[in-house]
Amino acid sequence: MITVFDEAQRAHDPQFFLSSGAQQPCPEKPARVDALLGAVRALGGPVVQAPDAGMGPILRVHPARYLTFLQTIHSRWTRIPGASAEVIPNIHPANRTDGYPLSAVGQAGFHQIDTSCPISAETWGAAYASAQTAIHGADLLADQRAVYALCRPPGHHAFAELAGGFCYLNNSAIAAQRLTDAGGRVAILDVDLHHGNGTQGIFYERADVLTVSIHAHPERYYPFFWGYPEERGAGAGLGANLNLCLERGTGDEGFMRALEKGMQAVADFGADTLVLALGLDAFEGDPFAGLAVTTAGFGRIGRAVAAMGLPTLIVQEGGYLCPELGDNLRAVLAGF
Repeated sequence: MITVFDEAQRAHDPQFFLSSGAQQPCPEKPARVDALLGAVRALGGPVVQAPDAGMGPILRVHPARYLTFLQTIHSRWTRIPGASAEVIPNIHPANRTDGYPLSAVGQAGFHQIDTSCPISAETWGAAYASAQTAIHGADLLADQRAVYALCRPPGHHAFAELAGGFCYLNNSAIAAQRLTDAGGRVAILDVDLHHGNGTQGIFYERADVLTVSIHAHPERYYPFFWGYPEERGAGAGLGANLNLCLERGTGDEGFMRALEKGMQAVADFGADTLVLALGLDAFEGDPFAGLAVTTAGFGRIGRAVAAMGLPTLIVQEGGYLCPELGDNLRAVLAGF
């Protein structure tokens, strides 16, 4: 299997985030790359760098105003006397139909939905490289059965104009749009511990892309406000969104039962191409400790998805530093 990766993704090195009001070291660190690349190299496949496809494919998902914000906010922020080293919002609008401010502080609150998406001088370059990795992975799928896009920072919490949850550009959505533009009937199957709220939001009123997310139930878990079973899409997209919520601590058998339902939805949709938004943080030993999937369980996930027989772009989402991180990725990829 071809892996797409760009070393520029290492430059983003967020220092902390707020969790339950406490400052904590950010777990979305460049060292994740080493564990994931180690797994790829153990399997022996080629690793290629994406060419620069430009802003066009990103603009198919994210408006220009938001991209300008991501590119310029850090330099603007540093001109504020006493500002923090990283851009972290301290105020938010009641909703995103309120006025759009000119202030850097106001725009940070408008575009950053939580305190888990700090922006440094290096964030835009890494996020851009991550998106290009997903774009090239989508293009390679034209003549490959499966491609792995090692995207970091991840993307599935990013809405069209909102960063959040360590995510800035929605790599899975950008790839799905690229594949749709090429004539595919695309489904996104998200197996991350956390609900893919940004991905859901981007496609919520569209019927041409199916979004399925298997995740810890949000009533007591991040992202809290999205990911409930009754969220099925709206307008033309009604019925094209499926949320499969799991109780905290769910292990392999419960996860596989949900996966079977998700795969059936993909089949019923008539998808001819799959984007697998691969979070490895459902692992029993992941620092977030929400679910209890084992390394063997990840192997079962990989084999089950591969058995669907669809051209599959695997886009890396979550999965944080623990000794088994690389083993879990290898277990999934070995299934293909």
